Amino acid sequence: MKKDFLTLDDVDVKDKTVLLRVDINVPYDVTTKKVQDSDRLREHAKTIKELSEKGAKVVILAHQGRKGDPDFIHLNKHVELLASHIGKEVEFVADIIGNRAVEKIKSLKSGDILLLDNVRFLDDETEEKTSEQHLNSQIVRNLITLADIFVNDAFSAAHRSHASIVGFTEALPSYAGRVMEKELMSCEKALNPERPNIFILGGVKPSDCLEIMKHMFEEKSLDKALTCGTVGELFLLVKGHDLGTKKQFFEEKGFLNLVPEAEELLEKYEDKIELPVDVAIEENEQRKEISVEELPTDSFLLDIGTKTAQEYAQMIEGAKTIVMKGPAGIYEKQGFEMGSRKILEAIVNSKAFTLIGGGDTLLAIEKLGIDRKKFSYISLGGGSLITYLSGKPMPAVEALKKAAQRK
Repeated sequence: MKKDFLTLDDVDVKDKTVLLRVDINVPYDVTTKKVQDSDRLREHAKTIKELSEKGAKVVILAHQGRKGDPDFIHLNKHVELLASHIGKEVEFVADIIGNRAVEKIKSLKSGDILLLDNVRFLDDETEEKTSEQHLNSQIVRNLITLADIFVNDAFSAAHRSHASIVGFTEALPSYAGRVMEKELMSCEKALNPERPNIFILGGVKPSDCLEIMKHMFEEKSLDKALTCGTVGELFLLVKGHDLGTKKQFFEEKGFLNLVPEAEELLEKYEDKIELPVDVAIEENEQRKEISVEELPTDSFLLDIGTKTAQEYAQMIEGAKTIVMKGPAGIYEKQGFEMGSRKILEAIVNSKAFTLIGGGDTLLAIEKLGIDRKKFSYISLGGGSLITYLSGKPMPAVEALKKAAQRK
């Protein structure tokens, strides 16, 4: 697949000062004051290690949390975790653009790694501006003369037009890091798929699923959408099924506002949208399956039923490209993990290119004990993955493409 951006394969970083933007925004326990390890830390560590081993002077730019939130903290707690994955010391300076940071950057030797503090401590970091406008942002204005190269590895923040994400690309040779590269190449395989292709859309964020479906159907690049979770229930509602107790949940979450959009999709693409034919509820603390024709029920809908899972598994078997976003039901509850397990096992057993998106899907994979190595790619992106698959602009990606054209 042709790349219209540059990667680490296109540059010699030896003895060069490299500004590396990563996304190590991880869960933070406010009680213990500890940051938790994550896939993002592990994967970005590989990019950092590669740059260091190739002789770069690596200056890491990153954020944690948002202003006003409990996890809006300094990055000194991230250093130890990063170093453990890299297998090498990582220095930290509680500064971003001041004298301490500048002196540390100037003193780096080839192979050294330095983590600057939370870039969101800067007032203008999170302003949504163009890459040209961000040339005058504090972080860009103060660090740009200290660096030779900019590398963006933060795919999960690529839908933001923030200073440290897009500003440096206007004046420095700019490249995609390994995480960014893998994410973009995997997304492109999903957007320009080998056919037939299937998207399994579930989880608890139906608006995301509707956006993806609308774009993919309009582009004529999606053969089947297998719906489950709340988006499956939303389509059942549109088809005239009374969700019973679950409808109150939809009202509380504002999901009923999505009904017109779901109606339009179903009207245009009904032959491409698969709905559950049975569901699972809890009765006397046991799993009970009922046909959707038996709705409404006073019990909460917790999973797709066996017949739906089997039908979806058969469709998955013949696909050549598969994307899954969101589990099929409340997999955390014993007895209601069946739908997610059956679908994930079918994906693993297929011969298709498989892209897994969404943190909840990854958690389901881990909880159900499914070997994550059997999927082609598991995305680290959240909102950025949804943005990309929905066909919306990705400021960081556009900035990297623009930089590649200048080279």
